[in-house]
Amino acid sequence: MKTLNNHVILFDNECPMCYAYTKAFVKTGMLAEDGREAYQQMPDHICPQVDRQRAANEIALVNTENGEVSYGIQSLFKIIAHAMPFFKPLFLFGPFVYLMRKFYAFISYNRKVIIPAAVKANSIQPSFKLHYRLAYLLFTWLLTAYVLTAYAHLLTSFVPLGSPYREYLICGGQMIFQGSIILFYKKGKLWDYLGNMMTISFAGSLLLLPALLLGECLSMPGIFFILYFLMVAGLMFLEHLRRSKLLKLGWIMSLTWALYRLIVLGLIFSV
Repeated sequence: MKTLNNHVILFDNECPMCYAYTKAFVKTGMLAEDGREAYQQMPDHICPQVDRQRAANEIALVNTENGEVSYGIQSLFKIIAHAMPFFKPLFLFGPFVYLMRKFYAFISYNRKVIIPAAVKANSIQPSFKLHYRLAYLLFTWLLTAYVLTAYAHLLTSFVPLGSPYREYLICGGQMIFQGSIILFYKKGKLWDYLGNMMTISFAGSLLLLPALLLGECLSMPGIFFILYFLMVAGLMFLEHLRRSKLLKLGWIMSLTWALYRLIVLGLIFSV
């Protein structure tokens, strides 16, 4: 692969995903050893034309010879196309570029709730885009509920099956329940909290997939699936505690998160 020399990519050092993939660019030789810098510590001489807020929203790639700056998906396209030129026609195909630009924005504007990290004092944070957060909440809600609906069939020895829409109502209801509480508790953290909460739910549903696949292939006792589900729920609770600490929310949101699940379980068995 050809190295893109005389270019520096400016990544967010508070974003584990950004740190990982820009480091991969250097390790694979797509960028030179000195081809990445955190925008939080960006030297002034790199490029005075860099829009620092836009660089926080969309990763910036700076040509150190002529000062040209590209942002977001175009930065990634430029690196990949230089290393692997056979991708160039694809990166010039309008519909593909449009879809990838939207996908990149969907991830970038939600990255702080996908993999959160402690925020350093006085650092520039990405802008908040409500429509991308709402899209993320919808995406995680539908996929989480879909997996839980499938997994519910493995728990019928212990939990009544219910309607096909039960898990969708439970997942959606939790957003309303927790959202109502945080509106009174810490209104300014509403969208960050909901994004983190739904990431936990989505991660939990992904952890259920191995057991779901196992249930499709082998005949296993129902106790295995209920114990596995409880283990995943325990891990989700621990992650909820960790993320609540990062958001400086204390214990209250984790307690109400658990309370909602207990209320739902009681209602399921009472029907």
